[in-house]
Amino acid sequence: MLTLSNYSLTLHTYAGFLRRVETPRLSELNLTVHPGELVAIIGGSGAGKSLLAHSIMGLLPNNAKQYGQIAFKGHALSGAYPAGVRGRQIALMPQEIGHLDPLAKVGAQIRWAGRRVGLTDVDPAACLAQVGLSKAVADLYPSALSGGMARRVLMALAVLGKPDLLIADEPTVGLDSANREQILQLLRGQAQAQRAALVITHDLSAVLPLADRVVMLDEGRLVGVEHAHAFLEEGEGLQSHHARALWQALPQNGFC
Repeated sequence: MLTLSNYSLTLHTYAGFLRRVETPRLSELNLTVHPGELVAIIGGSGAGKSLLAHSIMGLLPNNAKQYGQIAFKGHALSGAYPAGVRGRQIALMPQEIGHLDPLAKVGAQIRWAGRRVGLTDVDPAACLAQVGLSKAVADLYPSALSGGMARRVLMALAVLGKPDLLIADEPTVGLDSANREQILQLLRGQAQAQRAALVITHDLSAVLPLADRVVMLDEGRLVGVEHAHAFLEEGEGLQSHHARALWQALPQNGFC
């Protein structure tokens, strides 16, 4: 469904007034995501996880330069972005809750999102229920939401059109265990419906039971791809040193 082939991204900035500097941010990424998969993207702050999501969505600043290719269902995305793909076939649940319109109630924003994906009769209460929020939330402005509530509203907006590929950027931050499980099960359902999900997260322990594969980024480079079921015991089945170090660093695995 999604293929990255030797994909790299640089950002052009200026040092002083005249000298232009090209800074690598993503380097030679090769990855394929198949229908029916939930793939977790793991990495520290600044590893390039959110930048990768924005690259797939075609939401890059003007000073970005791309190399290699991103393809969705065999069609290139790293050139001129195809019409009718963003938001419909590929959807993003962004990390920043500031993506919600501060001047519109939640219910109105859900109806707007529905119209953008071709749905004319959207029930905001039903959309909110699937992310564990009551129908009363539809009458609230974003300023009245906690961070966890706002994040769940963003998820409700992202899944509204049942996209083929859903990219969720830190979907469980600020959620208690019950609501975190509900969101992760919603993402797993995306895969079970023979669509696909990319989940960007720091919470390896929470996503492992539902993931098919784990992709690790470090400073813009892909440093490991592992099957989720290999993260067991002492990590003997893990192929990369980076994966073993990540697994053994978790508190439940002896880190102190």
